[in-house]
Amino acid sequence: MDIEPLIWEKDFLKVLDQRLLPFEIKYENCSTYIDVANSIKDMKLRGAPVIGVAAGYGFYLGIKELFKKNQIDNYKLVSNYLINARPTAVNLMWAIKKMENVLLENYSDENLLRILEDSAINLEKEEEEKCIKISENGERLIEKFDSILTHCNTGSLATLGPGTALGIIKYAFRNDKKIKVYYTETRPYLQGARLTGYELINENIDSTLITDSMAGYVMKLHLVNKVIVGADRIAKNGDTANKIGTYSLSVLAKENKIPFYIAAPTSSIDFNIENGDKIIIEERSADEVLYIKNIRIAVEGTKVYNPSFDVTPNIYINGIITEKGVIYPPFEENILKISNL
Repeated sequence: MDIEPLIWEKDFLKVLDQRLLPFEIKYENCSTYIDVANSIKDMKLRGAPVIGVAAGYGFYLGIKELFKKNQIDNYKLVSNYLINARPTAVNLMWAIKKMENVLLENYSDENLLRILEDSAINLEKEEEEKCIKISENGERLIEKFDSILTHCNTGSLATLGPGTALGIIKYAFRNDKKIKVYYTETRPYLQGARLTGYELINENIDSTLITDSMAGYVMKLHLVNKVIVGADRIAKNGDTANKIGTYSLSVLAKENKIPFYIAAPTSSIDFNIENGDKIIIEERSADEVLYIKNIRIAVEGTKVYNPSFDVTPNIYINGIITEKGVIYPPFEENILKISNL
């Protein structure tokens, strides 16, 4: 059974604190838009699709607060607060834009709050359906006995439903393709070791954890024959921002002649950005690198550079698996085509 990273309970959003996984399952209640934004910023919630959906609920909670104060005209305060929680994932901005449009279209409707709540719920349902389609479309690319390398966490904890890249892996396993999976620990936040491992083992999928720096050698030894990862933002030309370390994997895959796939909903495509150079890369606290589980691992005075994402140029990507199908090069042309379907 897929794990639910968030649960809507009418007056509040229940959020699974993923920082505690895999050893503790704890939900927290977010009753304000500030609570939701903080859960995203603090990485209790993470994964582009899921933070987009959370932002939809957060927007509703924020407008509900403003409605009581007769201050709906200040809705941009809510939008900007949520968007600034994590700037790289385009799904967050996409969800807020959709909710803003609903607000403006129904501004004078006496049922405005109900309409906004229904819109947030529908957003969640739509994203779940997209993940199912992505999993089905990607599963067709998987051959029996494939060995797949994945990075970070792209399963039900990061999305709605089965996941994106990890959803494809789950569907291949469920269809008896007898696959093997290698997954990176994903420093510094260890989403691979803590979260992807948790999901793979729950599914009884044959899987092996490696450190990030082992990936090249694993490829050279022919222990994997496909790489599938997720995406936080995709530019119009196919350049893709994803968890830090993705770019390195793409270069290593190309060097070792291994197909490298991105799996993401079309809501992760930013049509306002021409290429990856325009993508804002979030930098996070040095403490994420200096400490593991509150234990310091580097000497005092150590300088840290901690970008949370990197950008993979489209030349390293063999295909982008979406709910509408697989996009192949030339990406700029074919991304536009598939977006119009």
